[in-house]
Amino acid sequence: MSPYEEVILDHWRHPRNKGRLVNPDMVGVEANPLCGDVVRLELKLRDGKVEDVRFDGQGCAISQAASSLLTEMIQGRPVADVAAVKDDDLLSALGGVIRTRLSCAVLPLRALRKALAQAPKEGGR
Repeated sequence: MSPYEEVILDHWRHPRNKGRLVNPDMVGVEANPLCGDVVRLELKLRDGKVEDVRFDGQGCAISQAASSLLTEMIQGRPVADVAAVKDDDLLSALGGVIRTRLSCAVLPLRALRKALAQAPKEGGR
């Protein structure tokens, strides 16, 4: 089994930070209509950092594993650093993804960008 497959299967079988937050400061939802994948990312902010993050949704092993991995990558980090996460950062952390599955792998990052485009609620400042 390749390292790529191991990372994806581990996060798919044992997702980290899956679920919902109570009163999140930011929420981003993104869907891929071609395959039916949907990812919802919720963030709770404190002092300019991601204090807590959860994801929910449905889809293939790649989109769900990428969501789990992304939550680990951004937990506790300053919002400015989180906003700077690039597609290649997530793809590299996944161990690489074949070209035909790239849209599945970056779906949670698109949801994150939607969430970050919102003004945070008063409690998240």
